[in-house]
Amino acid sequence: MGSSARNGSGIGRALRAPVEGRTWRELGYLLLGLPLSTLYFSLAITGVSLGAGLLVTFLGVPVLAGVLAMCRGFGRLERARVRGMLRHDIAEPEPVRAKKPGLLPRMGALLKSGSAWRHVLYSVIHFPWAVFSFCVALVFWTYGWAMLLYPLWFWVFPAFTDQPGLQLFQNGENYTFYLDSPLAIVVTAVVGLGLTLATPWIIRALTTVDRVLISGLLGPSRLAHRVSELESDRGVMVDTAAADLRRIERDLHDGAQARLVNLAMDLGLAKEKLAEDPRAAARMVDEAHGEVKIALQELRDLARGIHPAVLTDRGLDAALSSVASRCAVPVRVAVELPGRPAAAIEGIAYFTVSELLQNVSKHAMARTASVDVWKSGERLLIQVSDDGRGGAGALAGSGLAGLAERLDAVDGVLVVDSPAGTGTTVTAELPWRTA
Repeated sequence: MGSSARNGSGIGRALRAPVEGRTWRELGYLLLGLPLSTLYFSLAITGVSLGAGLLVTFLGVPVLAGVLAMCRGFGRLERARVRGMLRHDIAEPEPVRAKKPGLLPRMGALLKSGSAWRHVLYSVIHFPWAVFSFCVALVFWTYGWAMLLYPLWFWVFPAFTDQPGLQLFQNGENYTFYLDSPLAIVVTAVVGLGLTLATPWIIRALTTVDRVLISGLLGPSRLAHRVSELESDRGVMVDTAAADLRRIERDLHDGAQARLVNLAMDLGLAKEKLAEDPRAAARMVDEAHGEVKIALQELRDLARGIHPAVLTDRGLDAALSSVASRCAVPVRVAVELPGRPAAAIEGIAYFTVSELLQNVSKHAMARTASVDVWKSGERLLIQVSDDGRGGAGALAGSGLAGLAERLDAVDGVLVVDSPAGTGTTVTAELPWRTA
């Protein structure tokens, strides 16, 4: 049943492809590409040749800068055309920034811009490809529909010409073959149907090459993309650090600090009552002693939340076992590492497991859980599983989404597999770095 449904869907998709809006948009993109590419090629070649020839004088510099700026304008048009007609989003390339204000620094920045020269290269090399794709798309499209609809218009030949049908070939003056018999007409229509059904996929293959060219030459460079990622990751790390500082400040202010203030007041009152009522003073000192123990425990918990001593002293195995012992459900911990990773990676791994086990305790309704940590290649892998209710997801604003952002800031990955009713498995991947 499933296979038949899939086959039926594939056949239906193939039959719809020649008349789909996507096919018409892609055909229009290829047909429009030739005149635009001819314009780009002509202006780019003329401008670069003129600028290079004038470099013996100062006039060549502004001419080349103008050509580069013009080609960047062509790039904006092409990116807009791809977005509108191919529904493919191309990011804007890195802007040209001059170190100083003024026309000359701006021209110098253009001449040194790799992005601007890639736009010139696109204007040159896209022209032969545009000619090829225009011809192929137009020929297949025209011949396919003309042959498919031949039974509807073959009567034009005997009605308005001296031919009985479309002439296929002629062997000298002795023999001429016409598509005029019923069998020839049917075969022509069948061949036309095959060409018509194949044309959308040929067009999509041609536009795929255009997508690759535009992404590679008119989009941001890999270096610029990487810099953008690092800037975004740095922002996430700064926000995370600020949130952690606010949490620590709040915990100190609302917890240990408030308790120590009350302790100081109680000891002051006990000091005043020491001479008048020693028993009451002793009772107050005893209560203050209990407050000290609670404050010390809160400070230990706070220190453990910042960076536990057991992680520094004994590594991930002991630290994760300590976290697992505080979980609301039994947790099996298995750590198989050839050594200790860098302290930063070790800390991120510890807090990742800690937060995931907190989610298990609070939300999973699980009976058991497990933590597995191992090294694969140059990556540190962490997997936390439970047999709870499932249904978890890294949705925007959720704790798992925040955890995924933290991992992404260090080139890490978080994958959540949580079908409803079958438990949750969260896999985290971090780069393996040694101290």
